[in-house]
Amino acid sequence: MTSSQREFQTIGVIGLGTMGAGIAEVFARNGFDVVGVELNDEAVDRGRQHLEHSTGRAVKRGKMTEAEQKALLDQITLSTSMADLASADFVVEAVVESLEVKKQIFQELDGIVAPEAILATNTSSLSVTEISTANTRPGRIVGVHFFNPAPVQNLVEIVRTVVTEPDVLEDVKALVGRLGKNPVVCGDKAGFIANTLLFGYLNHAVAMYEAHYASREDIDAAMRYGCGYPMGPLALLDLIGLDTAYEILDTMYKQGRDRLHAPAPILKQMVTAGMLGRKTGRGFYTYEAADSPIVVPDDKTPSADDQPQLRHAVSRVGVVGTGTMAAGIVEVFAKSGYDVLFVGRSQDKVDGVVATITRSLDKAIQRGKLEESAKAEVLGRLTGSVSLDDLAEVDVVVEAIAEDLAIKTTLFENLDEICKPGTILATTTSSLPIISLARVTSRPQDVVGMHFFNPAPVMKLVEVVSTVSTSDEVAETTRALCGAVGKVAVSCGDRAGFIVNALLFPYLNDAVKMLEAHYATADDIDVAMKQGCALPMGPFELLDVVGNDVSLAIQKELYLEFREPGFSPAPLLEHLVTAGYLGRKTQRGFRDYSAR
Repeated sequence: MTSSQREFQTIGVIGLGTMGAGIAEVFARNGFDVVGVELNDEAVDRGRQHLEHSTGRAVKRGKMTEAEQKALLDQITLSTSMADLASADFVVEAVVESLEVKKQIFQELDGIVAPEAILATNTSSLSVTEISTANTRPGRIVGVHFFNPAPVQNLVEIVRTVVTEPDVLEDVKALVGRLGKNPVVCGDKAGFIANTLLFGYLNHAVAMYEAHYASREDIDAAMRYGCGYPMGPLALLDLIGLDTAYEILDTMYKQGRDRLHAPAPILKQMVTAGMLGRKTGRGFYTYEAADSPIVVPDDKTPSADDQPQLRHAVSRVGVVGTGTMAAGIVEVFAKSGYDVLFVGRSQDKVDGVVATITRSLDKAIQRGKLEESAKAEVLGRLTGSVSLDDLAEVDVVVEAIAEDLAIKTTLFENLDEICKPGTILATTTSSLPIISLARVTSRPQDVVGMHFFNPAPVMKLVEVVSTVSTSDEVAETTRALCGAVGKVAVSCGDRAGFIVNALLFPYLNDAVKMLEAHYATADDIDVAMKQGCALPMGPFELLDVVGNDVSLAIQKELYLEFREPGFSPAPLLEHLVTAGYLGRKTQRGFRDYSAR
């Protein structure tokens, strides 16, 4: 049968919980007749209430008139009998995540719907192939995974099995497109695209918290301010439900045997204790009440009295380096009222920093974000030099030179000799061991990581990294200094990737492995993560912006540090770098930018 022969008029929806009712609403909104089936009259009433509440909200917001609401609800027939699905051209089930229950439904549908009707499961974690075996025509069965709430979320994952007929896949893609949704196609493995990539990342964040590497607040703030994610991973787990997360991870692990999907032990402990997240009022955070989004202080909440203080007086700041990051850091301190002495290798490079900052200030003035009078003040706080010896009297030095351990080590030996006692020596390294720099000085207690994100004037996050030698006073002063320049400081220990890169790059690497396995296309994976998880960029879009060479170098550092097989760089990433396909900067990476 060709796709042009199949017409869809009547849609069946089995299960009218939040998800099923949402799916029924989506089809009815788009002019289809819908038959919704539930177990009993009580469940039908609950389904009707879901529909009335959801469409009622749309009326209140002015997105639908009362007449349109009535017309929509009139298009949905509710029933307790599967036999009423006989005329349906397409049936989707959205019942509990139980293989037995779903198989029973698909077996029953065999004798009810027409042979050419397409059957779909909305499962988010079970094997579509296994569900399809209950039907005598498994070739007409697909996964159609809507995201919650279905009327709002635009992503739909269409899951093909090894026996799904090509015309069925094409027809379902076209049908989902008619709903105004974005269909992405993938193979049948637990988690599909979005959950596979999302839950690996969430599980890694839980492991980081469980190891006391960073606080829940700092892990969440790091991903929100460092990556622009709408929610931190631990707050997101509380929203999803820790029991749901555990089940999805457990299913993914049992099917794929990937150790990174083995649920972190603390997840099971919390689920057993009934700490399921927002729905029970307690998860990683504590909430005002069950089902409340409002976080309230608990025994782990930092006290207002614990705000970091400047334990060392800081009035003069030194910056070493003249690249983009160094110029950005100089601008941040000068705008916040600090006198900044910056050192470059030549007068040309020093002049370049002043020119860069002047351009940045002019842009801010043009946008109305800065007064003209402030420009002269900021520039008046800058002193450029080509001699490191001029740093003798500064209170803190921030190093922002090349990511090369030998070059940085030599610099720290020099700073140790030049700077006065008590000067904080900070490095902006994003991947090198800070303790290696601290040990070449006579003051390892004064050496700290101060990892700004690019572009420094815009990005709010700074990772403050303590080594085993860093004094508490120095770490606290550095955090307070970040606050004084309008940044959000998060604290962590001295290990590869710190918080952000350690969580971000394994996720990006997993996406490359998914592409390499021909599981889904780069476009579909990007759409799934942007629309299914509300991320600002898809993984391949981000890799091409960051640079595949940079990404590979960070991934290699993580693999070397943690010796985790799942962190081994994806061969495809290595091949692209070898070929010189580094992303936007070379006009070609995962995508070709030369023709754009």
